Amino acid sequence: MPFYDYIYNTMDKSSDTLHEKSIESKEEAVDVVHLTHLTSLQSIYHMRPGFAEFASKPYASKWYMRIMWPLSWLSMVLTWTYGSWFTAERNVMKKLRIQSWAIPRYNFHYGLNWEKEAINNLIVKAICEADKKGAKVVSLGLLNQAQSLNGSGELYLQKYPKLGLKLVDGTSLAAAVVANSIPQGTDQVVLSGNISKVACAVAAALCKKNIKVIITNKQDYHFLQPKIPEDAADNLLLSKTGIAKVWIIGEGADATEQLRAPKGTRFIPYSQFPPRMARKDGCTYSTTPAMSVPKTLQNVHSCENWLPRRVMSAWRVAGIVHALEGWDEHECGDMVLDMDKVWSAALLHGFRPVAEA
Repeated sequence: MPFYDYIYNTMDKSSDTLHEKSIESKEEAVDVVHLTHLTSLQSIYHMRPGFAEFASKPYASKWYMRIMWPLSWLSMVLTWTYGSWFTAERNVMKKLRIQSWAIPRYNFHYGLNWEKEAINNLIVKAICEADKKGAKVVSLGLLNQAQSLNGSGELYLQKYPKLGLKLVDGTSLAAAVVANSIPQGTDQVVLSGNISKVACAVAAALCKKNIKVIITNKQDYHFLQPKIPEDAADNLLLSKTGIAKVWIIGEGADATEQLRAPKGTRFIPYSQFPPRMARKDGCTYSTTPAMSVPKTLQNVHSCENWLPRRVMSAWRVAGIVHALEGWDEHECGDMVLDMDKVWSAALLHGFRPVAEA
């Protein structure tokens, strides 16, 4: 027995080494990595390495958390000086080992021009480490895929064209979630906010479904025109009125813009971050693009930012589906996968629209 082996020094020390190596390899092995980052100063408490009580609930700024600002400020300074990502969550789905890694930067860092190089270096370091660990897919979450930062991930492919893993920005699934959130019978929608890659994909998809997409900004209208298939181009309209009762909104759709919508409007975000809910006169707001996860996705003990428990952002789900399907292509830069194919695959693996949760 091991106890007597220990007393009489007859233990096979190589077995200890083998055991330690096997544990280490199991801990390091990963198939899918989702790269996220910190958002507000209090967001670190809502991650699993923070407080379990906070992490198990959707993120919301609480009055009592304001008294913790000295600790929040200190954690911000420490993470700013920290030179690497950290593991925020580990999950398992079927045979996939899934991890969420957080870049130690906050939202405001991504708006600082002098921080862009440092942030890109942190992301590159994480991607290369994931590749080294044998990951099949890395999905870029939140501002880690910002067009102004890295061209929706295209920068990393140019820098490392021989990556063994696939980079996914999740545009196709995020757009599919939005497009499939439009109530049946809707014949026109207003699209308002900064025109992102997801917004372009949503507009094109709705126009192809013969739904009129109304743009209230002339510059945005001209930007979107070449993105719409020729046989559906007549469904993209420029109008200042915006009388439709379904509005698809992104960042930039401020309170003034939302007040132009008629009473009872349904606002559906296409942005990574939830919009400010400026209307309370019978208007409703959907969650940011997300899906509820199947029971086969295990170890989901924390909420992803502001989303409910067992609900994940479409960008995060996209990476998991990409790996489950074994797709051998990237989705970053200008590349957008077939929305119907991605949507069907997500449903096939048990992911569901949040409304069905």
